[in-house]
Amino acid sequence: MSGFDENPFGEPTIDNPFADPSVQQVTRNTSTHIKVEDYNPFNNQSSETSSQKHYRAPPVSNSGPAIMQPSEEPPTYTQSGQQVIRQPKPIIDTEELQRRQEELERKEQELARREEEMRQSSYNVRRNNWPPLPEQCCFQPCFYQDIQVDIPLEFQKIVRHLYYLWIFHGIVMLANTLVGLILKNFTVVGVGLLYTLLFTPFSYLCWFRPAYKAFRSDSSFNFMVFFFIFFFQFVVTTIHAVGIPGSGTIGIIMAIDSFSTTAYGVVSGIFAISVALGFTFCAGADLFMISKIHKMYRSTGASMDKARQEFTDVVLRNQHVRSAASNVAAAAVQSQFSQDTNTTNNRYSHIKNVE
Repeated sequence: MSGFDENPFGEPTIDNPFADPSVQQVTRNTSTHIKVEDYNPFNNQSSETSSQKHYRAPPVSNSGPAIMQPSEEPPTYTQSGQQVIRQPKPIIDTEELQRRQEELERKEQELARREEEMRQSSYNVRRNNWPPLPEQCCFQPCFYQDIQVDIPLEFQKIVRHLYYLWIFHGIVMLANTLVGLILKNFTVVGVGLLYTLLFTPFSYLCWFRPAYKAFRSDSSFNFMVFFFIFFFQFVVTTIHAVGIPGSGTIGIIMAIDSFSTTAYGVVSGIFAISVALGFTFCAGADLFMISKIHKMYRSTGASMDKARQEFTDVVLRNQHVRSAASNVAAAAVQSQFSQDTNTTNNRYSHIKNVE
């Protein structure tokens, strides 16, 4: 009955907070009673109660933000998460550098020797394929030509058009000879046949091959050779297109005359005017191609000085040219020495005769 009110007939104490037994016990305990005048806020030990002694809050640091302590263990350290620590490169001493330098020089000499052997040997890795002749023929191809392999992609189209233009030149020259037979003009037949046999292969060698090598290796010297010879080709083709009588080609003038001077009249005139138009088209195509290639050449920053320097380098590196120059120099020195010797002997003989 200790838990109930001692006077059940008194006023109810359910709404009185000070009627609680724990509160009354605290108020009766004078040893734990804190007086206001004796309260010292800076004395933490004396002001702690029994409930505060059981738990002490961790000290709060005002130097930084509050950090929540992790409730789980950190993940296991893995190889992928580690930082790559770069080790300092080992210091190479002078002897090691000297050894590597000598090794590089030996390799360079070996490569130069192999290149010289391959250059002097008659074996060609790439088999010549132009002109395309059958294997049973007594003649063999003289050049290797593959536009898709040798020429850069951006220049393949113009080199291919240049090759087709050379073929068209040969077809027109052959047609000029055949139409000369129809017109019974033996001057056109003879001179036209000579033009066909000479100009067709020489035009391939003199302006198409330099253009091919120029686009293949970006050679300023070959570009200059192409411009010079191809301009001459343009001038000659223009003369052929005009058709001066006695020039050996059927141009516009001879084609107009053929309508009235030949026995077949209109038919022979049509053949003649076709050849004249062919020469005219070749002249216009020559002018267009030389203008376009020259524009491309100038856009690369090339110049005459670059071509001259390249020509000098090529000549000086040529073994045959160097040998010829050495022989000429030796002959000049020998001649000068012989002349000086003869002069000295003559003076000596003259002095001896005087004495």
